[in-house]
Amino acid sequence: MLDLVGYLQTEKEAFSRSEKRLAELILSDVETALSSSIVDLAASAEVSPPTVTRFCRRVGCESFSEFKVRLAQSRFVGQRYLQPAEGPKTARDIAQNIINHAQSALYAFFESVDPVAIEKAAERIADASYLLSFGSGGASSMVATELENRLFRLGLRINSCLDHQAQLMRTAGAPKGTAIIASSMSGNNEQLARTLAIAGEYGMPRIVFTRPDSPVAAEADVLLALDLPEQADILRPSSARYAYLAMIDAVSQTVATRIQTSAVASMRRIKHQLIVNRDGDDSQALGD
Repeated sequence: MLDLVGYLQTEKEAFSRSEKRLAELILSDVETALSSSIVDLAASAEVSPPTVTRFCRRVGCESFSEFKVRLAQSRFVGQRYLQPAEGPKTARDIAQNIINHAQSALYAFFESVDPVAIEKAAERIADASYLLSFGSGGASSMVATELENRLFRLGLRINSCLDHQAQLMRTAGAPKGTAIIASSMSGNNEQLARTLAIAGEYGMPRIVFTRPDSPVAAEADVLLALDLPEQADILRPSSARYAYLAMIDAVSQTVATRIQTSAVASMRRIKHQLIVNRDGDDSQALGD
């Protein structure tokens, strides 16, 4: 369904003068527009009631009544996005704000972390002969690729996949000994939950980074629970990413300690080639 408020915000410059006046009036006070009759709204915008009717049809509604229903539905989605953004304005203050909230996310992770779950996840990962890392969307995609980035260095066979249909296909065709690592920040990714259910039918271990008590969490054999609230500042990138990165690092290093001999051998080979072929500097990060 079309986001009516979003449509009015992005398309109002293409409207006629009367339509633009109506759009600006509605966007300035959605609540008043919802409680107004067509006559009242027309009077407030200094247009005629038939102009309001034409405006409603212009935005895909058959009538003023349908317009108000659609407007009410749109209003309840992302309320804070309808208000002027509040937050730091200078680069220094923005940087400080980001650091403060990153620290808060990391402390929240530490306070709620389940070391037993991390140990279980590391055990399943170390025992697997092949790993598939799944995630779709912004941060969840980052988690999937970062897990691949962290674990291949340890000599583990791992591939990340960000496409829902490809995830399902790879799960169905995965060889014996495969374990699935999946991420969903919301926990409401129904397609991922379905793929994890299929993995369970094939007996694959499922290690899941997600919000507890969610559809995706319900499909986990090992749940690495992370539940950080949505932030009020809509312009600041989500601080929850830092908690997920901390969880990735905690799991990865725990795995590394379990397979230390083979992990160190793999890492040394990688470091050798980087020194020889990149910059000759042994102090640099391992391919980062």
